[in-house]
Amino acid sequence: MNDNDRIQLEAAAFRGLVAHLQERKDVQNIDLMNLAGFCRNCLSKWLLAAAEERGVELSKDEALEQVYGMSYADWKANHQAPASQEQLQQFESTKPLHAKISGHR
Repeated sequence: MNDNDRIQLEAAAFRGLVAHLQERKDVQNIDLMNLAGFCRNCLSKWLLAAAEERGVELSKDEALEQVYGMSYADWKANHQAPASQEQLQQFESTKPLHAKISGHR
């Protein structure tokens, strides 16, 4: 496989993951963080970091919207449930495993 094919496949996989997460509005970010150490916000931060590395203009809000499929404020208002005490405790205990880009470590 050449580099161009690899990049195209990786981009397609990323788009598939984002599309899946946009469909699964029932899956809360805190659950993703607790189970996998990353969430939609991490994906938007990785996207923003990639844009910055390449000199591509992309705002934080634009990156969030690309991942969420809507404004972050709209997603929070319509799809984000309050975290339970158990979720918050697990979040704290899993912080060392969170993605570096999350800012939680």
